[in-house]
Amino acid sequence: MKLSVSLLVATAVAGSVQLVSAGEISGKVTLKGTPKPEVTIPLSPECGKINPNPVSTRHYVVAKDGGLANVFVYIKDAKKAAPAGEATVLDQVGCMYEPYVMGVVAGQKFKIRNSDPLMHNVHATPKNNTKEEFNFGQVVKGQVNEKSFSTPEVLVRMKCDVHAWMFAYVGVCDHPYFAVTDKDGNFKINTAGLPDGKYTVEAFHQKTHVAASKGVSKEIEVKGGGKVDFVVELAP
Repeated sequence: MKLSVSLLVATAVAGSVQLVSAGEISGKVTLKGTPKPEVTIPLSPECGKINPNPVSTRHYVVAKDGGLANVFVYIKDAKKAAPAGEATVLDQVGCMYEPYVMGVVAGQKFKIRNSDPLMHNVHATPKNNTKEEFNFGQVVKGQVNEKSFSTPEVLVRMKCDVHAWMFAYVGVCDHPYFAVTDKDGNFKINTAGLPDGKYTVEAFHQKTHVAASKGVSKEIEVKGGGKVDFVVELAP
């Protein structure tokens, strides 16, 4: 009898606990419309020595099938959660920021590295909390500094005042449920620890959506993961 009661209690407790997913939200972002051609960047002589390959802007990096790279995809209404592992390193390679778009959790420290044998400066220009603006020099190859943002913002602009063409963008969320599309427009958001339920997922492309501060959103049902695709449409 005691065993039966224990089983009933265990069943009741299990039924009251919200299911937690251990999968991923995956999908693809495609571009509708024809963007203007990218512009070739005339590097300074010092940068040209370490980066002899042609360099252009990265406003619209589009695959042959229309897949759009560098789109920040995130769950808008997920509750606060701790980071899952270390943040991506923001590097400076060949007088370009790499990656061009990345994400961090609010309060999470991330590393900024100078891999070039010349000076860069790192200038963050957040809009939601201007007190978190920073601007410092990295004068030595291999120099690494750690920074963080406490206030969510999609996207925080990073620039180099020494080399005016150098930009990167950082999505800051209260949680780790975000991803950046790859060169083919694909993304995967690790949903480990995310309770099952309905969520709004947004795809934010810096060049297309920054003026309105609003990306393309869809509501999806997450049950151990999910799938959602987006179309970023250019104005005619």
